[in-house]
Amino acid sequence: MSDDAADSAADGVEPGKRLVRTSGRAGLSLADRISEHFYRLTWRTPLHDMRLKGRHPLKLIAVAEDPFFGDPERGNALLDGVVMFRGEERSIAGLDFARADWSKPFGEYLQSFAWLRDLSSVTVRVTAAPIAEAITARWLAAHADKVSEPAWRPDLWGRRILFWTSHAPLILSANDLVYRSSVLHALARGARHLDRAADRVPLGVPRIAAWCGVLAAGLMIPGGDPRRSFGETGLKRALDGSVFDDGGSVGRSPAGQLEAIQLLTMLCESYDARRIEPPAFVQAALAKMVTALLGVCHGDGGLASWQGSGPIPGQVIAQTIEATGVRTRALKQAREWGYQRLAHGGTVLILDAAPPPLSRLVQGGCASTLAFELSDGKHRIVVNCGGSGMADASIPTALVDGLRTTAAHSTLVLADSNSTAIHPDGTLGRGVIEVELARHESENGSRVEASHDGYARRFGFLHRRIVALGGDGRDIRGEDMLIPADKRRKKGMTSFAVRFHLHPSVEISPTADGLAAILRTPDGHLWQFRAKGGALAVEDSIWIDGAGKPVASEQLVITAESPPGGANVSWVFHRAK
Repeated sequence: MSDDAADSAADGVEPGKRLVRTSGRAGLSLADRISEHFYRLTWRTPLHDMRLKGRHPLKLIAVAEDPFFGDPERGNALLDGVVMFRGEERSIAGLDFARADWSKPFGEYLQSFAWLRDLSSVTVRVTAAPIAEAITARWLAAHADKVSEPAWRPDLWGRRILFWTSHAPLILSANDLVYRSSVLHALARGARHLDRAADRVPLGVPRIAAWCGVLAAGLMIPGGDPRRSFGETGLKRALDGSVFDDGGSVGRSPAGQLEAIQLLTMLCESYDARRIEPPAFVQAALAKMVTALLGVCHGDGGLASWQGSGPIPGQVIAQTIEATGVRTRALKQAREWGYQRLAHGGTVLILDAAPPPLSRLVQGGCASTLAFELSDGKHRIVVNCGGSGMADASIPTALVDGLRTTAAHSTLVLADSNSTAIHPDGTLGRGVIEVELARHESENGSRVEASHDGYARRFGFLHRRIVALGGDGRDIRGEDMLIPADKRRKKGMTSFAVRFHLHPSVEISPTADGLAAILRTPDGHLWQFRAKGGALAVEDSIWIDGAGKPVASEQLVITAESPPGGANVSWVFHRAK
């Protein structure tokens, strides 16, 4: 048996067909939304305020290590008196938490206190503490005693507790006893709030963050043993509902997967600070989550761009995995998470072979079913535009919304429509419900055949894609087919396009016959692309880099029309040099 075949056996990959089903695309029902609205209104009542009262801790039992290095650029900006995040800036002197005039991503960065990591990464405590305490004091003045959104959102409190307890020397170094007491009092109130609210946030990263906060408080605040026991039960329940058996998160976002791993690793550091062994279920979850994360990493070690994620650099991934202590291989077939990894001879192809995530579990889901990304060694070739969930503030909202569409992904687009509808409010609507999948492994390479029903209701077609990667990694052969979904066929021709967005570093040289193109990677490798069944053109595209900034690029586009009986387009990438 070859190494690739052995890896496949370890992944449980068996030839044959498997049907992936979802329970619907709907978000929260009207009754659920009304219930949630009234629950949040109770935060303002005297009863909830009574629930937050209790003993004031005088100190923390221990201080956990933050095992992750922050962003030096953001850290240095803080030293200059500026909070900076994804192209948005605010002066520390002008911060007014009571009248927030910033975007949601900036607010989450600021109010989660994730900036403490960036600040601690660029200077020593004596320099960082006055800056950290100044921002913390402003937050306390606006929100310590007033329970409101978004400041008291459970997932933000969970993150805040992790960062406060990991960077306590930066926010508790002052000689001002009133200020120190205010910080510890707010921490205790936030923990009591989480005790009741952690299970009210959506499954996935938000609920994991909330329960990690409960546990960190139970470990670091004196008298927290009952909370720790309660929190471990809650976190296990959250992980059972938020992480698939294959290790992928229910939101299907690689960036979300990375964040969940980092949250759990920070929690493990809290246990370590108390010299207590983390629960076995946390370590087991980390092991399978790291395996799944590696499955969506390219040859450069960075993340692929799926479900709002961007190409987070390989050094961030490597540092995160090192901090977990997990040693494992990349998962090739994620049955439930849905990403198929084909890897031979230094070539990596990652295919999205599952429906988009449920609307009630994510914000900003993407219509990317059956798209793929391709890399040769450390160089990416075929990409998705990506980055809608981490876009720089300078990018117009309309463009950010466009990054979620099917056309922004390397797949077939029928009648210039999304395979899964994207509503004006940003939620996902009807579209892909079922994905049928067959994967075959042999010494000659890997082959995946998958189809989805996202266009069946509106246009009467199934989209089927076949992708095969040769055993030496030099050939990728593919075919995209439109197959009638039932006997009732719609009349007339339907236009479609098969898009291959290319990384900005790839140079394109179309051939004279208009049927092929030569692609050159930065290391001099030449890839020949040839298509059959449609007209080939080179069009402008855009790619969101690891910092969330837009970079101009190009795309190969095969256009054709399908009669009611269906159509097919075949294509091949061949590494000539």
